[in-house]
Amino acid sequence: MLSLILFDDAISRGWQPFALTRPGGELAFGALSMRRRAERVFGARCAAHLAADHLAGFAEGDAPPVLAYADAPAEGDRLFLSARAVPAWGSGEVWKARRGGAGPILVNGEVAGWFAPDGTPGPDARFFDAPPTMLDRTGAVELAGRMIGPVWELMSGNGDQLTIDIQSLFPEPPAVDLPAGAHRLGEHALVLGEGVRIEPGVVLDLSSGPVWLDDGVTVRAFTRLAGPAYVGRNSTVLGGPLEQVTIGQGCRIRGEFAESVCLDFVNKAHDGHIGHAYLGAWVNLGAETTNSDLKNNYGSVRLWTPEGERDTGEIKLGCFLGDHVKTGIGLLLNTGTVVGAGSNLYGAAMPPKYVPPFSWGTGDELTAYRADKFLEVAKRAMARRKVQMADSYAEALHRAWNLARGGEG
Repeated sequence: MLSLILFDDAISRGWQPFALTRPGGELAFGALSMRRRAERVFGARCAAHLAADHLAGFAEGDAPPVLAYADAPAEGDRLFLSARAVPAWGSGEVWKARRGGAGPILVNGEVAGWFAPDGTPGPDARFFDAPPTMLDRTGAVELAGRMIGPVWELMSGNGDQLTIDIQSLFPEPPAVDLPAGAHRLGEHALVLGEGVRIEPGVVLDLSSGPVWLDDGVTVRAFTRLAGPAYVGRNSTVLGGPLEQVTIGQGCRIRGEFAESVCLDFVNKAHDGHIGHAYLGAWVNLGAETTNSDLKNNYGSVRLWTPEGERDTGEIKLGCFLGDHVKTGIGLLLNTGTVVGAGSNLYGAAMPPKYVPPFSWGTGDELTAYRADKFLEVAKRAMARRKVQMADSYAEALHRAWNLARGGEG
């Protein structure tokens, strides 16, 4: 039986503000997480994430355990794949037809992984850190697809990937009859899961791409949802204009939400513009929280990264909010703002373009959010959605706090 193992390399470990609290394979891109797409493409359950030591104990839904690089599985047929890899649909069949002995896997010409048959060693830690470009490619299996580079590509490439994913997963979707008073525009596919509820007054615009509403989704009246779009299980769209979006499970989204991604259990239940943004899990936005996603001079947006500020080359880029970020009512976020995980921001003053993880305060007046207080609030927020924080996850979050804050507070 084949074991799929995803690994974070130096690039995906730099996908902040998200890499502090989750492995790269548990980030959404298109209609699926990186892990779930790889599982479907290769027909194998992901056995583990190889990621930074402080992420050990990460627990979320059906995610596999996080292991240290030195503890990579050593038995059976193992397919080690970069968390940055987005193999084309159908790549699994190509790989099975071409695979031989141990050797590299290429995606769009870039070294993206390694196949280790049973009885052969896996790659060493140096490979996982940065798969060598000058690697002997004898016997390599080359696959179509793409490799995600810097973190903003998770946002900028999301719309195209949504279309690819939905069309590939549902090549012949069944015909859908909408309830009276709901309207459908355009010819792209509309896919409805079990128990989807669409109220009168909803407009589903399929002119520019398909829309997939997963099981248990509710779309309330006065929503205009334009594809390509995916809305995850048991999420509710409460109204407003949404276009080109990926919405995780258990979310509540209202207001203008455009060309953006949010992971699971995001609460944006009030009006406010969020555009060209990426929101981590358990983010809670106060009413009228709004981000700018276009500079007044129409220039490309610069973004904080762990290696320093970088020019993204993107004309439109909003905010990147880490897991468990909370904002107060009326908070304004500048173009290209990065807010570290676990931060709690409020007040009328605009925060800086980079907010360190686990910050508390208003404007530039930020202090460390005490670890015990943060965990208390996070547990309470999760319990409201009937999700109990696992002890291992609490410990992982506490390690993230220590790593980010170095004992402050």
